[in-house]
Amino acid sequence: MLRHVAAALLLATAMPIAAQTPALAAPAAPPKLIVAISVDQFSADLFSEYRQYYSGGLKRLTQGAVFPNGFQSHAATETCPGHSTILTGSRPSRTGIIANSWFDLTTARPDKAIYCAEDETQPGSSSDAYLASPVHLKVPTLGGRMKVANPATRVVSISGKDRAAIMMGGATADQVWWLGGPQGYVSYKGVANPPLVAKVNAAMVRQLAQPNPGFDLPAQCVAKDFAVRAGNRTLGTGRFARAAGDYKSFRVSPEQDAMTLAFAAAAIETMALGQQAQTDIISIGLSATDYIGHSYGTEGTESCIQVDRLDRELGAFFDRLDKDGIDYVVVLTADHGGHDLPERHRLNAMPMESRVDMALTPKALDAAIAQRTGLAGQTLIWGDGPSGDLYFDKGLTPTQRAKVENETLRLLRAHPQVAAAFTKAEIAATPSPIGPPENWTLIQKARASFDPTRSGDLLLLLKPRVMSIPEQAVMGYVATHGSPWDSDRRVPILFWRKGIRGFEQPSGVETVDIMPSLAALIGLSIGKDQIDGRCLDLVAGDGDSCAGR
Repeated sequence: MLRHVAAALLLATAMPIAAQTPALAAPAAPPKLIVAISVDQFSADLFSEYRQYYSGGLKRLTQGAVFPNGFQSHAATETCPGHSTILTGSRPSRTGIIANSWFDLTTARPDKAIYCAEDETQPGSSSDAYLASPVHLKVPTLGGRMKVANPATRVVSISGKDRAAIMMGGATADQVWWLGGPQGYVSYKGVANPPLVAKVNAAMVRQLAQPNPGFDLPAQCVAKDFAVRAGNRTLGTGRFARAAGDYKSFRVSPEQDAMTLAFAAAAIETMALGQQAQTDIISIGLSATDYIGHSYGTEGTESCIQVDRLDRELGAFFDRLDKDGIDYVVVLTADHGGHDLPERHRLNAMPMESRVDMALTPKALDAAIAQRTGLAGQTLIWGDGPSGDLYFDKGLTPTQRAKVENETLRLLRAHPQVAAAFTKAEIAATPSPIGPPENWTLIQKARASFDPTRSGDLLLLLKPRVMSIPEQAVMGYVATHGSPWDSDRRVPILFWRKGIRGFEQPSGVETVDIMPSLAALIGLSIGKDQIDGRCLDLVAGDGDSCAGR
């Protein structure tokens, strides 16, 4: 069975997948299976750029309820915060997941950084070597709420990344799995691999042992086939060829998503998800688009091939569910968007694109403030990069702290690449934002990411078109996300169910609207004061899927 599923998904490019034409009479009964898919770094821009070429799963989803201007509305547009919003209905200010990592300067361990999906209370842990855990997620997911309403509900989460699987599955999921390395998928629950996972891992080992000569270049990608230089790297013309056993290249390629979808399809079949009396839910985190965006940027042949493969693999996955006769509803969105590397932007009519000044990195900023204040010999400022939260050392006296804050604000607000530097007090005093997310101010976006116990003393936000990876002779990642600008905030939100009458709503909605919209489909009541999102009516024309919710 697994070989059949894996082959169908991994070799889906052998032939185009015909798009299905939905009927016009949606079923009135609740769906038996919710399939929630997050495509990491699948921006609204990337979705729309290739939309005319979709022929598989993404084509099918464009025939449903389409919200092309979805928003991860908060400022900290990173993987962990974004995934925390999708199935909780809550922004990071409520989920507590303010970033991929934050700093706790009161902890006794030398490593003061706290990874969003770790349990730092475990002896000997660090933000790099940790026990994965959902302990930091402050609110329940949709799956968790479904299990409270009906304990028979099965909740499964599978992803390429631990933080994606954990944030979408939640604390009470039955099974949570992510790609742990060359040997396959692992779980934070500490249980021995069941037979299904053992088979999936064996299939992955076999796949990895074979070389990949690379993928053909689709016609829509030909114009993107030119080299770009970034530091010591030349990119933009790749085909994902890899040697046998090269796990890194496997992970940063369409092969990873194909294996994750194969795992998900096999889990649905083996566990008979969606084939019992209750509604089940499976979350699927597809991580390859993000790894590819970081490694190669979003506008070369690499990203173009990835989107084409994603479309085809999703088509094969949905076809498999159809053959099993499952009544399912699917939602697809992203945890954040992304921005291409400035070197290619400068070649394509954007000469103003730049990389961040090294003077804004936490280490350089700390040294500059120590010189300005005369407080040398200690770390004054802690941070995770040249944008985001900054933390002042807890050992400073009130007078010293005020001096450090004033000098840091003076330096940052005078820098030509800085859009804003907000104090913790300024953000805390800002009401939680309401209204269209596309109209929010910078400080409102910052407020949506703010947790008083985890956020920094200052928040540094760079101007648009400033890549937060500095210029370096030796480049690792060449592009990233995390900004408060719409290239990173805007994501597609697509709902589909057999029989749905499709429509498109171009006005802005939020990813926090996904959970209450799905909950309404299965008759699950959720207090409006418990979440930040609202139910989206998925019935075109007359009728309202949110009626009474």
